[in-house]
Amino acid sequence: MSSIKKMVIDPITRVAGHLGLTADVNTNTRQVTNYQAYTYVTMFRGFEVFLRGRQPPDAVHITSRSCGVCGAAHANASVRANDMALGAVPYPLGQVLRNLAYAMTDMIYDHSIILNVLEGPDFSAQVMQQYYSSCWQTAQQTKAEYSDIHGFSTIADIMTALNPFSGWLWIHAVKAQILAREAGVLIYGRHSHPPMLIPGGIGTDLSVGESLFTQYMYRLTTLTAWTKVVIAAWMDLANFLINNCDYEYQGLTYSKPTYISSYGFESPELYSNLGDTYEDIYSNYDSLAQKASEGPQTVFRATIVRNGELLSKSFIDLNVGQLEFVNSSYYHNWAKITSPFTETDPIGNKLAWGLTASDGIPLYMYHPWNKTTIPNPQGPNFMDKYSWDAEPRLVWKDGTMWAYETGPWPRLHAVAHYHPNSPIVKNGKISITLPTISEIPAWLPSGSAAEWTVEWEPPDYSTTLSRILGRAVDMAAAIFTAWDNLEYGLQLFMKNQTSPKTSRSWKQPSFSVGVGQYEVPRGTSRHWIVNKDYSIANYQYQAPTTANVSPRDNNCNGPWCINGQAIGPFEMSVINTKIMEEVPPDQWVGYDFLRAIRSFDPCLVCAAHFEIKGKVNRSIEHIITPVCNS
Repeated sequence: MSSIKKMVIDPITRVAGHLGLTADVNTNTRQVTNYQAYTYVTMFRGFEVFLRGRQPPDAVHITSRSCGVCGAAHANASVRANDMALGAVPYPLGQVLRNLAYAMTDMIYDHSIILNVLEGPDFSAQVMQQYYSSCWQTAQQTKAEYSDIHGFSTIADIMTALNPFSGWLWIHAVKAQILAREAGVLIYGRHSHPPMLIPGGIGTDLSVGESLFTQYMYRLTTLTAWTKVVIAAWMDLANFLINNCDYEYQGLTYSKPTYISSYGFESPELYSNLGDTYEDIYSNYDSLAQKASEGPQTVFRATIVRNGELLSKSFIDLNVGQLEFVNSSYYHNWAKITSPFTETDPIGNKLAWGLTASDGIPLYMYHPWNKTTIPNPQGPNFMDKYSWDAEPRLVWKDGTMWAYETGPWPRLHAVAHYHPNSPIVKNGKISITLPTISEIPAWLPSGSAAEWTVEWEPPDYSTTLSRILGRAVDMAAAIFTAWDNLEYGLQLFMKNQTSPKTSRSWKQPSFSVGVGQYEVPRGTSRHWIVNKDYSIANYQYQAPTTANVSPRDNNCNGPWCINGQAIGPFEMSVINTKIMEEVPPDQWVGYDFLRAIRSFDPCLVCAAHFEIKGKVNRSIEHIITPVCNS
């Protein structure tokens, strides 16, 4: 006889911000029943409200304060929106410095911590021994394939290295992230809120440029060896769990790939030549997918994949089809009470393809350039509104609409399958050669010094382990980018040490719009700005987690809808996860659910100003605006 167990995990720990999960689980099948799994964000994002009326460049540094971890992620997306809106792009050396700093302060730093300190403990010896004893026993007897690189003899040794506070990987991830932050701060001046990022360039002091590059390279050499260790260890652990613990499809989001990816680590030469008006910059953006004639090429490229079908490789299409709804979110719908800022993109394309909703409202009203954030706090109701996270959706020219995923797995899957000219792709696989390091510190295993070519073919499904492996391999992409840009940037600097050019002056147009979509550790960060008379008339932005944790709603049109609904990646990953804990149901912790969610590297904290708890409605009389130097 079946029994339904309601599992509530609130708060979910080891994530940035406040996230809860509730799921009805059949104790016989050990899986969610009737799609009854909900994730909900209990924090309000208010930055979009108090950005209005400020000067556009302020957004770079204010949105950075969304989070103390991924501040540079928002700053980089925002500065690209500003580049477009204010008609200024960096000189090649300026773009090199942006790439160098970001490779360190977010990709290498963040991935190291997420993999080994926040996600890793779910697979640690402490957890495996108590809840997955048969898997642990097999791990003790299984030799590690890449032991010559990472130095661990068995899979159980890797699990032990992930024990919180005492495991080798846990401890040394803390050490490695310090080096990554130091390297980025050489350029940014500070992290996680980089003050040097400005529209049209970067304000880094290059009066000691040669020393800056040298100090950066010193840290990069150590982190190159460290990255080999991390990737090798996680490849061994993931392969073991797939082959021995029935974990290949745990945490599946969608049966066929459904995701977006955008640009990341752009070509310094091509980005520098996008133009000097917002129309030209927008129009030329997809030229970044072309092969650069000189210097580093763009690594990540714009891609839309729906239900296994490639729809577009255009940044412009990705922008035109972006919508955001609030049917299941704690906000008022603005579409009937506000006027649009623009019905088209800068080159005349109708936003949302000119389509109209069933109630007669033009869908362009739900494009972020026209969205207005109006908080509507209330108690949660899973049949109505239950999250502070809004509902990003994509709409295509044929009227279909769907939820989508974003993250390291999508962007690596995108370039491997659809962008053969990406510099990290070879024969349909991710292929990245990490160079020999002649001298490594004593705390790293000797095998990490040798050259190693990381090869990975991203599978056609997003699961707990494919997302984790994608994050590990993404570190190799950041290391590749750092070396590539370091060499090129040093050449540019040495040609003109006395007055190196990094930045162009931005303009103050009477009206303009901008969009910045940038690949960051958790996925695609997306910022939209409307500028009127050098003042922000509207600003909207989405962290990668905004799409991934999106609550379900009825804005879905196509065969991928479930009971007529669009269901976001977090909830789908829980629905498609089986509880594998080898203890009675009354002792279940929900580690498999937590593994699935943490594999996204959730960040809910963006603009947390108050919380709503309980079922009593509360009114907001005043929102305190934090100052920028907090």
